Amino acid sequence: GRKLGYTFNHRNLHNVSLGQGQEVVAEQALDVAAKEGHWVILQNIHLVAKWLSSLEKRLEQLSQGSHRDFRVFLSAEPAPCPESHIIPQGILQNSIKITSEAPTGIHANLHKALDNFSQDTLEMCSQEKEFRSILFALCYFHAVVAERRKFGPQGWNRPYPFSTGDLTISVNVLYNYLQASSKVPYDDLRYLVGEIMYGGHITDDWDRRLCRTYLEEFIKPEMLEGELCLAPGFPLPGNMDYNGYHQYIDDALPPESPYLYGLHPNAEIGFLTQRSERLLRTVLELQPRDSSTGQGAGGTQEEMVQTLLEEMLEKLPDEFNMAELLARVEERTPYAVVALQECERMNALTAEMRRSLAELELGLKGELTMTSEMETLQNSLFFGTMPESWVRRSYPSMASLGSWFADLLARSSELEAWTRDFSLPSTLWLGGFFNPQALLTAIMQSTARKNRWPLDRMALQCDVTKKSREDFASAPREGAYVHGLFMEGARWDAQAGTITEARLKELTPAMPVVFIRAIPDDKQDTRGLYPCPLYKTRQRGPTYVWTFNLKTKENPSKWVLAGVALLLQV
Repeated sequence: GRKLGYTFNHRNLHNVSLGQGQEVVAEQALDVAAKEGHWVILQNIHLVAKWLSSLEKRLEQLSQGSHRDFRVFLSAEPAPCPESHIIPQGILQNSIKITSEAPTGIHANLHKALDNFSQDTLEMCSQEKEFRSILFALCYFHAVVAERRKFGPQGWNRPYPFSTGDLTISVNVLYNYLQASSKVPYDDLRYLVGEIMYGGHITDDWDRRLCRTYLEEFIKPEMLEGELCLAPGFPLPGNMDYNGYHQYIDDALPPESPYLYGLHPNAEIGFLTQRSERLLRTVLELQPRDSSTGQGAGGTQEEMVQTLLEEMLEKLPDEFNMAELLARVEERTPYAVVALQECERMNALTAEMRRSLAELELGLKGELTMTSEMETLQNSLFFGTMPESWVRRSYPSMASLGSWFADLLARSSELEAWTRDFSLPSTLWLGGFFNPQALLTAIMQSTARKNRWPLDRMALQCDVTKKSREDFASAPREGAYVHGLFMEGARWDAQAGTITEARLKELTPAMPVVFIRAIPDDKQDTRGLYPCPLYKTRQRGPTYVWTFNLKTKENPSKWVLAGVALLLQV
């Protein structure tokens, strides 16, 4: 066994971990095992994609004339996407398939986190009470951060590979600190766990804030006084033995719900809706597209696409005449510059749309040879998705093609109204900009010029009014009124003037008009405020725009855990 380079034990088991040239070792193990009736385990076959066709042929040969006790076990990581499915069909068809899926739900995840330890672990620290309490809190923290990803961007802006190794190392750090000090160093523990052990995976600043907030809520002096609840209705348990903790989870943990993560129940509605939409989209894409199908439901694919593109070409707005607009601008104020930039971006998008649609129309009529680009556009129009060439010139959007096109026409109308005389509209549709950051920067630039303040020492103040768009007749003297914002994870109480709990089934309630003005940095008052991130879409992450400070009577940590954010599109 040693000469061949594989592991062999008294149970006649050959265990080969593939990768780094281990294919020859695996073939030798297969030959020996086939003759002697041994078992072979080939681990990580996803790492040797080029060798898998040879493995398929070898297994086919060994299926004839081998020892009756000969068995082969293969293991592989799940493929991240359909394009990465590399295991040959012959191997899959001749195998018994078993999948090992990660636990789902807080209950299973908390049990699994606790399974990494034992009664011996609980007894190894001299400060037993403190060690056990913080260890259980860390297990709950691990379960929450691992399972929260199912809520999509409202859970984490980006998915992270948190593992049991992060938890076990954090507990080792906890043990070392408690052994070395008579006092519990809460700040040090939160920093090491939140910024290094788990925070080492995190690349988004808002996700880092979320991780830090969880630890501030779970690991604090109150935990040793019996006053800490890890979730509503789930107090941190007292001093128990190992089996007692498992029993406590079964007896005391409330049923699975977003409340266990600090989220509102609407978060579950949102992620289940998106999952259903993905499923229906996949089913739609599997439907046959032959010209013989769908005659009774609007005609063939080509006829449906032809009708749609003719309608889009007819409604597509004319391009802005940039030379005429430049001549019309009396003074190139920051606002005028933003308007001109938006017109240029709109022209680039509509020009590409007009070109590609006209090209496809000729292709469908037989006057041009259909190219792969034209076929891709045809399929996008048929399935109601955004063509790639349009996406590159467009603004971020999660809408279907029909909704996106209606939104595009509305944006063009707003721009057209603004550029008639370049006077600032009474309220601006912030979500209607390709680059909303440019408008917010223009507000600061205008105020800085007027008051001769340094631009790098200014900030935006966000005051939520009690009025809607129709209630404003003119723009303010300084700053701007903006509309078209939505809140996810909570709602705005217009009467009280604060963030408050969301209503069930109202996923993204609209905000009143918001007054945004620039003030010097040192005039900011951050007391009783929640720093709320503003995103372009529900995708969050890369669509971040700005941070608005919103008034709250609750502790801001509540809204951090609830994933509260402002959105420009829903």
